[in-house]
Amino acid sequence: MIKKFAAAGRILVGLVFVFSGFVKGVDPLGFTYRLEDYFIAFNWDFFIPFALFFTILLCTIEFAVGVMLVLNLKMKVTAWLLLLMMVFFTCLTFNDAINNPVPDCGCFGDAIKLTNWQTFYKNLILLPLAILIFLYRKKFKPYTSEGKQWVMAVFFAALFAGFSYWCYSHLPVIDFTEWKVGHKLYPENPKPVKYFLAYKNKKSGETKEYISPNYPYNDSIWMSEWEFVSQRVEDPNEYYGKSLIIFDTTGNNLTASIIRNPDYQLIINSYDLTKANREAFGKLNDFCAKAFNDNVPSAVLVSAQPSDIKKFVGENKLGLDFYTTDDIALKTIVRSNPGLLLMKNGVILKKWHYNDIPDYEDFKKITGKK
Repeated sequence: MIKKFAAAGRILVGLVFVFSGFVKGVDPLGFTYRLEDYFIAFNWDFFIPFALFFTILLCTIEFAVGVMLVLNLKMKVTAWLLLLMMVFFTCLTFNDAINNPVPDCGCFGDAIKLTNWQTFYKNLILLPLAILIFLYRKKFKPYTSEGKQWVMAVFFAALFAGFSYWCYSHLPVIDFTEWKVGHKLYPENPKPVKYFLAYKNKKSGETKEYISPNYPYNDSIWMSEWEFVSQRVEDPNEYYGKSLIIFDTTGNNLTASIIRNPDYQLIINSYDLTKANREAFGKLNDFCAKAFNDNVPSAVLVSAQPSDIKKFVGENKLGLDFYTTDDIALKTIVRSNPGLLLMKNGVILKKWHYNDIPDYEDFKKITGKK
């Protein structure tokens, strides 16, 4: 009975590892950002240049261990790897839950969002199964020879590592972010946003909350007796792109004019100009110049100071319009630096890695421009 339970646990844990490794490995740049957050939180900045390598390595190991568990390959070795990984990640996620060094460990990438406590509880469920699998590792009978088991294990690991690197060099074959093709970035008929203001009585300490502007701000006596404490916003609208706020270099908010453009709109994103592929920016400069002649405007979204933008434009002889926004949003828009995105009326139509910038004649077929 226990042996059957161990076999069922082996397959269950294996499927979890396959899923977890896949959803991170399919978006290696996304998980690289998470690893960088960990390195910064633990003052391990010297590891940051190797974050991508560690991402592909960790995802490949996780995926390969999952496959080996499901297919019952090299169980003596696999059980040791599984146990060591589960002990390590259970301790790590317990620290995350207690100290919250990063808000999201990203154990399931962007496919499933878990809090740090939820991730820890998930590991508490898997750890006993890992221990049981370890204890019964010698009783799982292989169905093929020792050599073939190694060949299969190496094959799946190499295949997944290559697949993950391909997704890094192009774009994830499955996009789990809010910026996936087909999503609309603003609500059609937005409901009113409510602003709640909290005030505290200076004498009694009593706190009251009011919906703005329904509070006695014109009453001078009331205002002298109560002091402002905090504000919270309640937005009933569910839509993508809430985190994106676009400013020009003088600080004007131009989000609506760019995102809600009823015609075609190109967006180039670069979360870090110092790391951006400059050759790609040259190609995009020529591409967007042709698009502008066909009445398709472009906007370059960056997270940089005006002086740095001016220097970058001058050094690369660019004729593009630059705007600023939060670097976290930029890292999500297109997993590429720079990346290219096509929108119309707030809907994301196409996304391209800089390695896959389309020929302009092919682009014209998408937009219908002649």
